[in-house]
Order: sequence, then C-alpha cells, then structure tokens
Amino acid sequence: MKKQGFYCVLAAIAIQLSLGVAYIWSVFQTGIANSIFDGNNAAAGLTFSLLLATLTFGSVIGGKLAGKYTTRMVVFIGGLILSAGFFLASFVRSDYAWLLWLSYGVMGGVGMGFTYSTTIACAQKWYPHKKGLITGIIVAALGFGGVIFTPIVEVLIQSFGGTGVGESGTFMVLSAVFLTVCTIGSLFLKNPPDGYSAQPVNAPVTGTAPADSETTTTPVTQPASATQQAVSYTPSQMLKSVKFYLITAAFMLACMGGLMMINFAKPIAEAKGFAPAIAAIGVLAISMFNSAGRLIWGMVSDKLGRINTITLLLAGSMLLSLLVNLAGGYLIFILIALIGFFYGGLLSNFPSLTADLFGPVHMATNYGFVLLGFGGGAVISSQIAGHYRNLALENIDLMFPAFIIASCCAALGIVLMFILRVINKKA
Repeated sequence: MKKQGFYCVLAAIAIQLSLGVAYIWSVFQTGIANSIFDGNNAAAGLTFSLLLATLTFGSVIGGKLAGKYTTRMVVFIGGLILSAGFFLASFVRSDYAWLLWLSYGVMGGVGMGFTYSTTIACAQKWYPHKKGLITGIIVAALGFGGVIFTPIVEVLIQSFGGTGVGESGTFMVLSAVFLTVCTIGSLFLKNPPDGYSAQPVNAPVTGTAPADSETTTTPVTQPASATQQAVSYTPSQMLKSVKFYLITAAFMLACMGGLMMINFAKPIAEAKGFAPAIAAIGVLAISMFNSAGRLIWGMVSDKLGRINTITLLLAGSMLLSLLVNLAGGYLIFILIALIGFFYGGLLSNFPSLTADLFGPVHMATNYGFVLLGFGGGAVISSQIAGHYRNLALENIDLMFPAFIIASCCAALGIVLMFILRVINKKA
C-alpha cells in the first residue's frame, strides 16, 4: 500500500517538474514582446498572467472531475489541453497576437489547472500526517522545473533562430514534453482506499468537529497525537466561510512581488547592465530558490504553523520588494533569489492551509477556489509591472513604483492573516 503512495508522489513530482516551464516566462518575455506585441511589455506579460489566472478555473473544474471520476483521467486530459495550447502557440504571429493569449494563456492555464491541484491533493491523501512536507516536495518540483528548463529553453530558442524567432519552435518542443510526461505520469496516480491511514493507530481516540453550521462532520478514529479535528467542508460550505475570503485575498496580495520578478527577472537584469546570457542567471536564481523555498518553508510550517509561517513570509516579501531599486551589480541576483525563496514558501503553504482549514476530502476543488486569489494577483501584478516596465525602457529605476505597490500589498496581507488568527482562536 505504501508503495502505491510512493509511486503517486514520484509521478506528481515528474508532472510538476514539467509544469515548471510556466515559471520561466521571463526567458520568453523580451522576444515575444518585440516580435508579436510590437514592444508592449504589458501585453506580452498578460500571456503569462492569463495562464496563472485560468489555472485557477482549471483547478476548480479538475478537482470536481477528479471527485466524480479519477485523478488519473483528469491529469491525462489536462496534459492533452496543455500540450494542445503550446502546440497552437507555436503558430502565433503578430497579425493575430490575441491567439497567444488564448493558446499559451487560457488553454495552457486550464491544462495546468487540471494537473496542478489534483496531483497535490492525491499526494496529500497518502501522507495526511505530513501535509506540509509532502506539499512542499510536490510544489518544489514545479519550481525546480524552472531550473531544469531555463538552460534547455535558452538553447532551443537559439537553435530555432534566436530571440524573437526561436520561441515558436520551442513551444512545439514543450508541447511534446507535456503530452509525454502527463500521459505516463497519470498512470501512477491513484487515491488511497477509504479508511487508509499512513500511521499505525496506537491509542485511538474519537474526534469530531466543533459545532459549526458550515461544516460536514463525521466521527473519525485518529492517533492520540493527532492535533487536527475531522472537518470537511464541501466547496459550497467553504464559500460561505469568511476564512475562505481572508486566505484568498491574502493569497492575491502575497504573490504580487514574486510574480512581478518572475515576469521580469531577465529584463531587469539586462537593464542593470548585464548581457542577455548573464541576465538569464536571474531566471535560474528565482527558479532555484523558488523551488527551495517551497520545500524548506513547507517543512517549517509543520513545526511553526501555517498562519505564522505565511505571516513571516509576507513580512520578508514586503521588505525585499523595497530593495529592488537599491540592488546594483551582482547583488540584483541575490535579491532575485531571495524574492523567489519567500515567494516559493507562499506557494507551498497556501495549499496546506487550505487543507488545514477546510479538510482533505474536497481539497482539489477547494484549493482551486482559493487559487482564484492567486490568479487575480497574477493579472493585476503583470499589468502593474508591465506598465512601469514600458515607462522604464530607458531608466529601470522608473519601474520601482511597481515593487512599492507589491510591498504595500504584502503589508495588507499580514493584516488579513492576523484577522484569520483571531477568528481561529475564537473558533
């Protein structure tokens, strides 16, 4: 039985590694902006934001389908949609630039959504006593995918004709990668049987949820060491809870600085005087530390608690965003790495917080709704950063207001987490 869980986690890691291509958009940003969008950085950045925004809708739909059918089928279909989106993106030209938003953005996002939260939920069910660690491992793979694919994509772009030309052929290759990995990986994804427990029950006790009209509760036998009560919210019940709106809004505010840097890490490094080949280190740095942050902060949250950890991450993001304008020389790469490290922690803790607050039964669908905050933050941050990047073509310092806005958003996120903590204590 445990072997099946191990295979499930390995398959989830492989799938998330391939999805990591989403986090190297800044490798495409300059070439796409110039060749398809007539130099408009905001329009080009919207492609990446649409992918992240529609990922939320794909997660909701995929979660519902996984509950009705199987995780295996949903991931397979998601891989097909994602692959088809990138295949179609390879034919986009400036005459019909909107097609890139539809193919890479919408189709890519829906396909990723089908595979993203469903694989996380499946792995969590095999290791319910280590949600932080398992979630950290799974989503760290997505971040590490950026590390693996950055040099590969750079080589592919050059081999297909260079910046502004080679992106089309690269999309075609990535389409084949998604189809292969998601098809094979889906074969190993399976939820554990009802009543499965990853830990031996030495001193069983019966736990029930607190009286709450919004929860569906059933008695459950748990180890004496279990600290969580057996609470499972259906999606409709979760949507009536103020806690859902607090964490969704906090997620939207929390991701601003990280997404701005992911979108523009390479252009920012180039504007600070580095050659394109050296500036690509910025993409590697944010991908590598994004991955490390997901794993490390996931483990930290198992000890420190999800709300405390997210509050700490928000405080770090708030301060780091204010330093973007001050970092010169190779310090900019250190700052990019640190922003990725804190951003990655946020991406591993919000899924675990969702499972903690609303239970594991409907986790895939519930987290899909929470991801609406992330999607909204993606669209808003890309437009803010793209607008100031257009103003900063001659002087990168003019982009700094975008990161001031990101810092203020993180500060507001801290306030929302404080309110959530108060509500939890009262409950």
